[in-house]
Amino acid sequence: MGKEQSASGVTLKEIANLCKRRGFIFQSSEIYGGIGSVWDYGPLGVELKKNIKDQWWKSMVYDRDDVEGLDASILMNPETWKASGHVGSFADMLVDCKVCRKRFRIDHLKGEKCPECGGELTEPKSFNLMFKTHLGSVEEDALDVYLRPETAQGIFVNFENILNTSRKKLPFGVAQTGKSFRNEITTGNFIFRCREFEQMELEFFVKPGEDEKWYEYWVNARKEWYVSLGIREENIRLREHAKEELAHYAKSCHDIEFLFPMGWSELEGIANRTDYDLKQHSKISGTELKYFDNAEEKSYFPYVIEPSGGVDRAFLAFLTDSYRSELVKDKKRAFLSLDKRLAPIKVAVLPLLKNKPEIVEMAHKIRDDIKGQYRVVYDDTAAIGRLYRRQDEIGTPYCVTVDVESLNDGKVTVRDRDTMEQERMDASKMGAFVKEKFSV
Repeated sequence: MGKEQSASGVTLKEIANLCKRRGFIFQSSEIYGGIGSVWDYGPLGVELKKNIKDQWWKSMVYDRDDVEGLDASILMNPETWKASGHVGSFADMLVDCKVCRKRFRIDHLKGEKCPECGGELTEPKSFNLMFKTHLGSVEEDALDVYLRPETAQGIFVNFENILNTSRKKLPFGVAQTGKSFRNEITTGNFIFRCREFEQMELEFFVKPGEDEKWYEYWVNARKEWYVSLGIREENIRLREHAKEELAHYAKSCHDIEFLFPMGWSELEGIANRTDYDLKQHSKISGTELKYFDNAEEKSYFPYVIEPSGGVDRAFLAFLTDSYRSELVKDKKRAFLSLDKRLAPIKVAVLPLLKNKPEIVEMAHKIRDDIKGQYRVVYDDTAAIGRLYRRQDEIGTPYCVTVDVESLNDGKVTVRDRDTMEQERMDASKMGAFVKEKFSV
């Protein structure tokens, strides 16, 4: 990981160290030396990841009446990937250096020599990006199948099922989150490019001729979603693909780019996939995946607008953008100014003295009264100053401190993460306070 800095002034190495130190992300199977570009999400990471997906699902499904949900399987009939074009064209052309043995994609090279050592390169070879496995107990008779490289095809092959059971009319969409797998050659930059990753995808089916209107709508709506959850306007932008960049199925495509520590890079893509996918699956499967328009009394293949984002990249973007560092009484204070809806822990209840049973008991009661709907923790493992810094660094919006005076007046100190302002409040009102602060 390089020393580049984001607009927040934090490097990728600092973010990775924070994630390891505080329990956001660990290297997969680390005790065995790990495995390249595969990561485990720890106690805090799994909460942040869940909150990102929950907010996406809320905006895509719960806040709308024209989108249904789906959870398609990872393993699919291999004919699926022939129809989609992945078997025939989902590959990179690679060369190896004869001297240092490093491998490079042809489209990333600027000359005819190895960019690392100047050595001679081999002839280009095709490298398929899909992971292959076997379906069946006897390997000789097993069917070759693939781990899905994207979640979209599970939606397309279920188009008729969803249409028949939901009774939706155009325009309507199908939303899905889930794991995908790509045997990436160029990995790195922490969780930015992984071999196992999670996607948030919507396939929005529209009438041909109305596709451009909906395409523009989803480009703007998806950018606004990130901004509404705290990403600063100066750190996010739209980039339209040039014609030579477009995928074989795409009429047009925009990337939502974020200013990561390594520079501007893709956060999410919105593509007009035309009617390519439904036509292909109809042709290969023999099942006609058309929509019957009652108003026009005819059948046709809908066009598809696809907003496709990565959970892992969104995770990295929200962490990077929310990172703050400042001097407080000549000491560095680092904190994550995460939107409250995304914060892994919503409230931390802290006893000022852990050796005074009455304070501990009161703190536990407060924690028990407000936990359940939100992640609330009790912590007495350090002095109060260090506890505050710990909660700041993981993005906890509020700390509630129980002190000696609390035993007399029934009040606690509520501290705000961003401003560090403190307010005395009746302990009995904490439930209502938390409900108000985190209500949507």
